Amino acid sequence: MSDEVRKFLNSYGEFVTKVTSEPSLDQSSLDARMKEIDSSAPIESARLLTAALGLGSETGEFVEIVKKMFLQGKPASEDNIFHMKRELGDIMWYWATACMALKLDPYEVIKENQDKLEARYGEKFEIDRSEHRKDGDL
Repeated sequence: MSDEVRKFLNSYGEFVTKVTSEPSLDQSSLDARMKEIDSSAPIESARLLTAALGLGSETGEFVEIVKKMFLQGKPASEDNIFHMKRELGDIMWYWATACMALKLDPYEVIKENQDKLEARYGEKFEIDRSEHRKDGDL
C-alpha cells in the first residue's frame, strides 16, 4: 500500500471517529445511555439492542440464501427452503423480542401494519402509490 493511500485511510479513520457518537465509542457512555433510556421510556434497552442486532444478522442470513439461489445457482431445493424456514423462525424470535422490549402487543403491530398498507394501497398494489406517498405515510 502506498504512503499516500495509507495517509488517506488514516485521515479517514480520524474523520470517522470525529463524527461518531460517544456511546458508539465508549462503553461507559453506552451504559449510561442505556440506563437513561431504561429510566425514561417504557423500553428495555438491552433486550431492544439484542433484537435489533439479531434481526439484522438473521435477516442477512435469509437474504444470503435468496441471493445464492437467484444469482449464484443455489438450488431451490427442500433443504434450502427448510434452511430459509429456520432463518424466518429466528427472525420471528427477534421480532417477538423487539415487541417485548418496546412493550408492544404483537397483534397490534401486525394490525397497524395492515392498516398502514390498506391506507396506502387499498385493495391492490400500485407502483404510483408506492413511489408517491401521502404526507405522514412512513
